[in-house]
Parts: sequence; C-alpha cells; structure tokens
Amino acid sequence: MTNKKQRLTSLDALRGMDMFWILGGQSIFAAMFVLTGWQGWKLFEAHTVHSPWHGFTFYDLIFPLFIFLSGVAMGLSPKRIDHLPLSERKPYYQKAVKRLFLLCGLGILYNHGWGTGIPLALDEIRYSSVLGRIAIAWFFCAMLVWHTSLRTTGIVAGGILIGYWILLNFVPVPGGNAGELAAPGTGSWNAWFDQNLLPGITYQNRPVDPEGILSSIPAIVNAIAGVFAGQLIAKADRLGQWKVALWLFVAGLAGVAIGWLWDIQFPVNKELWTSSFVFVTIGWSAILLAVFYALVDILNGQKLAYPFVIIGANSIIIYLASSLVNWEYVSLSVFGGFVNAVGADWQPLIAVIALLLAQLLVLHWMYKRKIFVSV
Repeated sequence: MTNKKQRLTSLDALRGMDMFWILGGQSIFAAMFVLTGWQGWKLFEAHTVHSPWHGFTFYDLIFPLFIFLSGVAMGLSPKRIDHLPLSERKPYYQKAVKRLFLLCGLGILYNHGWGTGIPLALDEIRYSSVLGRIAIAWFFCAMLVWHTSLRTTGIVAGGILIGYWILLNFVPVPGGNAGELAAPGTGSWNAWFDQNLLPGITYQNRPVDPEGILSSIPAIVNAIAGVFAGQLIAKADRLGQWKVALWLFVAGLAGVAIGWLWDIQFPVNKELWTSSFVFVTIGWSAILLAVFYALVDILNGQKLAYPFVIIGANSIIIYLASSLVNWEYVSLSVFGGFVNAVGADWQPLIAVIALLLAQLLVLHWMYKRKIFVSV
C-alpha cells in the first residue's frame, strides 16, 4: 500500500499527443493544403473530424484513448483494498466519489463554455460530457480493480461487451424493434435511455447523446483494457521492455482485427460506442502505447517528446482551457505581427503554429515550476 506508483514518460507523452489534436493540431492539414495545394492533405484532414455515424477516423480515437490511458495509470500499481477494514477503505471511496462528481461538474462547465455560460434553467443544461464519461469509466474500473482479481475484471469486461451487443441487436426497444442502429439512432436503446432517463438536453438536441447513459457502460472496458496494459508494463523488469512493447503491439493488432470482424454484424460506431468500436479503439490504443513506450521510455526519446509531455502532464486543465480561454485571441495578441507579415498562403499555417505555441508556452511554464493540476 506504500509503494509509489510507477511513472511513465511515454504515458504523459501519449496523453499529450492525444490532446494535441484537440488544442488546434487538427487544423494543420487544412493549412498545409492551402500552402501546397497537394490533395493528399485532404486525406489527412478527413481523419481530423468524427465519423458521421458508422465507421472510424483517427479523431474518433482521441476520446477512448484518453480513457484507456487512465486505466494504464491505474494498472501500473493496482491496489486490492477489499481485505482492509472499512475505516481504511473509506478514504479511497471518498476520493473516488469526489473525483467522479468533480469531473462530471467540470464536464458541464466545459459543455457551456465558449462564451455562453451554464444556463440557469436546470432542464436546459447538458449534463453528459467527455469528462463525465472519463470519470464514470475510471470510477467503475477502480471499483473492480480494488475489489476483484484481474481475472474477474476481465470476465466482467467480456460480459459488458457481449451484453451490450445482445441488448442493442436482439432486445426490442419499448414501442419499437430490436437492432435499429441506423442514423440518427432514433430507434436504438441508446436513444430510449437518453430521451427517457437523461436529465437536461442532449448534444445538439440529437436523439442519441454521444456521451449518453447507455454508451458509458462499454466505455468502462476501455479503462479495464488500460489496466491490463499497465500491468504488463509493470512487469517489464522481469519480462524485458522490448518484449512488453512487442506484446502490446501484437495485442493491439489483434484488437483491431477482432473489432473489424465484429463490424460485419455490429457496426463500429463512436456515437453508440459499440462493442466493435471498443475493440478497434483498444487495439489502436495498445499499438500507440507500444510505439510511444518504445520511442520514449526504451530509446530515451524524452527530449523529442517534450511538447507532448508537457501537454499530458496538465491535460485536464488545458482541455478545460480550450473551452474557457480564447486562445486564438491570445495567440494573435502575441504573435499577430508574425502572422500578418507572411504571405496569404502561409498565414493559416503560421496562425495554427502561433495558436499551439501560445498554449505550449503556458504549459512549459507550469511544467518547469512543477505545477500540475489533477483531479
């Protein structure tokens, strides 16, 4: 219980790479197309937006990867507390519940940023959020890790995915049919839960909220998979770092393959967070973790990964700031002269670089002074 949790630089770096695209990195490809006119940049740009319904893009991976990494951090030093008396377990429960509600509250704050503010009418608030789903997945994953064996946790994960598949495909929705998963998901169980049980409003008033009630359940499996990955990395001293990286990579390939095979019957869909989507995202998460673990921790690439590391070390605060701070105004206030000094074709690219640089300078200042904001 007194062991310090192992710290992986690659974990912060990968988390930072994940956040990089939300902070403005997704605009690089459009800016490069303006500069060069090369159509290939359009192909990359297509992966900087979410899939409209069924399907998968790189941008669809950002959210589940973050959940997966929260599980990795837990798996590096998992704790069984079920053998402890209640008085000793109570601080763990209090911290977990506090984190759950604090992240859900911050998620609501993020939803209503962008210069609008949280509505005063309770029925006009959007309660579901990215941070809320991260909190829910982490909380229930933690309860499993704290109270069951890894084997039992794995069985629960399998049961969640199979049960979710059965419910969405073979159990009729009240007043409807079974297996209606076509866009916009009006006839799905997800829509039924969100329309009947979710308080407030859904995202853009859609029938299905992408962070709604039902689809939060399979997201727990993304965190559980991260725990297993973290456990594997924790054994690197005994197994060998390169072998661990290889196993992560191979397991990732297997996850992607299983997900796309399942897609034949149960489509890969981020909005519904289908079981096949879980497998595909776990697979890619494991592949990226293997690559970052090899490059950053095994080959000592910390210096090259520094921009990602400083983002990952304060990921929650910079994510919130993307909603609460007008970074475009800040960046142009500092670097506007550089943007205006270049030709019209260069301006979009220089503006993106200025936007990212403004945020990185703040994060660099916090990192050097060891200011880390966590929940």
